[in-house]
This record gives sequence, C-alpha cells and structure tokens, in this order.
Amino acid sequence: MYQKIIIVGNLGSDPEMRYTPNGQAVTNFSVAANRRYTSSDGQKVDETTWFRVAAWGRQAETCKEYLRRGSRVLVEGRLNPDKQSGRPRLYQRQDGSWGASYEVIAQTMKFISSRGEEDTIDPAGDMGEQEPAGDDIPF
Repeated sequence: MYQKIIIVGNLGSDPEMRYTPNGQAVTNFSVAANRRYTSSDGQKVDETTWFRVAAWGRQAETCKEYLRRGSRVLVEGRLNPDKQSGRPRLYQRQDGSWGASYEVIAQTMKFISSRGEEDTIDPAGDMGEQEPAGDDIPF
C-alpha cells in the first residue's frame, strides 16, 4: 500500500524542535491550508484545514532554522492516524464546536519564500523510510 499527501499552506506558529531519547531530532509545526470557493447560493466561503506536521532528522533541524510563523511551505508526506482510533485527532474548540487535526509525517518539503524563490530539502534517508520504486500511478 502507498499513500501520499501534498499540502501547501502557511505555518500557524514557530516550529518546536526536541530530541528523542536516542538523540534523533524531531520538529513539529502546524500548517493552515486555505480554500476559497463560492457556495451554491453565491456566497464566498473561506475554509481552513489545519495539519500537524512532524519532520525528522536533518530535515527537522533545517525546519527549525529557516521556518517561522507565517512561512509558506509545501509538504509532501504521509498521514499518521491517531493511535487509538485510527482516525484524525478530534478536539473541542473554545466555542464548543468540534474540529479534527491531521498529522503528517514530512518526507519532502519546499520552502516557498515571499519573493517566489524555492529551496528544496529532500532528506528521505533521515527518516529511515524509502520511497517505493516506480511512482507510476495509472490515473
């Protein structure tokens, strides 16, 4: 089986880096992906989906160094479900409504600057994961 998710959005807060007991770096940050569309009654609707992103190894250190709140980033990775339910993590907002949070394990990232310049980071080996050979998807 194979899954991949691609997210383009802005960081909601500064990245937070820590180290696992065995010394591996991990950086966590949130990304807001915005969508604007016109509803069936002609109203403009703004929709924001939040993703929690985890970057590992050298990629984690680079994220901590270069990303800040508001930074635009493209993240390619895989969804990591809640260990107990196998679904996105559910939480209750301050206003009492419910929301879902999706966790993504980053595999490839592109930092997109405000000037339209891009820097590419691809530390697939740092995470101990290998990309499957032959990404030929029939659709």
